[in-house]
Amino acid sequence: MLAQGRVVAAAGPQGDLAQFEAGQEFLPLGGAAALAELWQDRHSELKESLEGDSSLSAVLAQAYFLFLEGDMDDAVMALGSVTGVRPDVAWGAAPWFGDGRFLGTVSAAALAEACLRTLDYGHDLDTDEMRRRFAPWFHALDVVSERNPVPESLAAMARLPRACGRYELSFALCDRADAADRTMWTAVARATTWRVMGDLNQAAAAFECALRLDSANWSLYLDLADVHAEQGDFVAAASLVEQGLEYEPHEVTLRAAGAAYRTRLSGSPEDLSALIALAPHLANTTYRNLLIDYACTGPKLPRRLVAEIHRIRRS
Repeated sequence: MLAQGRVVAAAGPQGDLAQFEAGQEFLPLGGAAALAELWQDRHSELKESLEGDSSLSAVLAQAYFLFLEGDMDDAVMALGSVTGVRPDVAWGAAPWFGDGRFLGTVSAAALAEACLRTLDYGHDLDTDEMRRRFAPWFHALDVVSERNPVPESLAAMARLPRACGRYELSFALCDRADAADRTMWTAVARATTWRVMGDLNQAAAAFECALRLDSANWSLYLDLADVHAEQGDFVAAASLVEQGLEYEPHEVTLRAAGAAYRTRLSGSPEDLSALIALAPHLANTTYRNLLIDYACTGPKLPRRLVAEIHRIRRS
């Protein structure tokens, strides 16, 4: 246990406020050279002690071991997992994360996966403090995306700076991806960033671009329909859902959205009844409630049906 504590103490950022939990104690981090020496002297023992240990401290140590072994892809994914759990710690300040050997070797796909892992727990990253902590990540994105501009990976990478409010970096990654090859994934990443920024016209234009690149993708019709609904254009929203249903006629989310948008337009009791039947099957309760709110603003709806769907909304 003492050896593992020394391992973790060496694996993290130096000169930062970061701390790690080992048992019941919080210890300061630092001393990467000590871990490198320990790794050489007691490699087998330490590797065995860390295997199967999913604690934060163990995963952090494993990330540095992987770096020392030259496995940059698994190293960055391990660090992404740690960061997702505790983004309030500047794990990216670890010296190895900015090392030229790492930045020159890690694949775009692995860095993209690591970025997604930082977002796994839904923490709020859109603050000045978080942007400072993630600065090493932003540098890594810039370096790796220039060296290895794989469009799908860059589109995934763009989610991290978007979550941090670094919209210009998110767009820069999309531009770099488009320069390599125009793909649906990049168009969706661009559309989502515009939507988060509140520019629905630009978001709609980007989703239209995505549809031109993948016209049989039912989820793109729904995405674009939802943007038009936000704009108050329920005629366009309902029409787009119908187009999506041509490709996936049994998709519950599409069917529920279509019922909600038609109810909003016409006040149809039949469509509201359809939404009542479908709403409990929607896994995303936030989206479910949004559709219910749209539907309930339809004209002359029967009070009994409105009361029934409100009960679903409260559930």
